[in-house]
Amino acid sequence: MSARLSVNLNKVATLRNSRGGNNPDLLGVAEDVERFGAQGITVHPRPDERHIRYADVRALKEIVTTELNIEGNPCEKKFVDLVLDVRPKQVTLVPDTHGQLTSDHGWDTIKHKGLLTKLTKSFQSAGIRVSLFVDPVETMVEGAKETGADRIELYTEAYAREYPRNPKRAIAPYVKAAKCANKIGLGLNAGHDLDLTNLAFFATQIPKLLEVSIGHALICDALYFGLKKTIREYRVLLR
Repeated sequence: MSARLSVNLNKVATLRNSRGGNNPDLLGVAEDVERFGAQGITVHPRPDERHIRYADVRALKEIVTTELNIEGNPCEKKFVDLVLDVRPKQVTLVPDTHGQLTSDHGWDTIKHKGLLTKLTKSFQSAGIRVSLFVDPVETMVEGAKETGADRIELYTEAYAREYPRNPKRAIAPYVKAAKCANKIGLGLNAGHDLDLTNLAFFATQIPKLLEVSIGHALICDALYFGLKKTIREYRVLLR
């Protein structure tokens, strides 16, 4: 089976918010993204609501027909309450800090084991699949398993940065981390800076990859190719 494509709509919300009003219509884009072949919708609300707003998440829950994945920092009570209220198919816990431009590191799953275990149990009790955002480090993958999480999402920025220079070197730590996850029974997602250039190699090298979450690059590509064609191209690469 090919990995599923979940489209992150944060950049669509950023464009809307830059002028006020409702253009582009976030809910309309979500419906089109699914109609064009995306197999999930991802959003990452932040406390300042500079892109996805908390109200957006609740509205999306009512219309998404594939899988809704909410990413965010669970140290924010507002975020935890939102997830428990909306009950998406999946929550991806990310160790963001206040004012952070974008996610730039994974969890230290050993240091934060207690917090992550507590949160994981709470979300799973509400019927929500839990994924932890981690760097491609085997000890962090093993630590994620100890929290009881269902999946990990490998943070792929380092892969994307190194890929143009040396694809084999870029992918090596991710293959090790993926094999570790496979061995101990963790589901495997990935995301951050994956694009039309580097996605196919990543998808073919990572064993049992279940899902990729792509937003920034996909929306940028859609400016040139159109949203329908762009989603189709990403789906082809994942096959």
